[in-house]
Amino acid sequence: MRRLLVLALLLATPQFACAHAMLLKSEPAVGDSVSPPPTELVLHFSEGVEPAFSTVIVTDGSGAPVHSGVPSVAAGDQKTLHVPLKLLGAGDYKVEWHATSVDTHKTNGHFGFHVKP
Repeated sequence: MRRLLVLALLLATPQFACAHAMLLKSEPAVGDSVSPPPTELVLHFSEGVEPAFSTVIVTDGSGAPVHSGVPSVAAGDQKTLHVPLKLLGAGDYKVEWHATSVDTHKTNGHFGFHVKP
């Protein structure tokens, strides 16, 4: 009976009921002010993502895109997306991401960071 109760509680918990690639952290970090400017944006997810079906758009304060390539994952690490960036100047940047996990669930979000002069 006790095992059934534990199993029921685990299944009722949202993280077990629906696995989705949730953003755990980023480099630069969400809301961070950094110097020197990053050459890539790195997004760490809770589960593996499919880079071919995931998008990351990085824009400057005027809304111009500053990413210089498509997201990719390193060999052996499908939980981390790498996005190359153009040479960034001082200012505010916005990141909008859409991730498709390896089990096809989709998540999305946005955040900003700042590059110091």
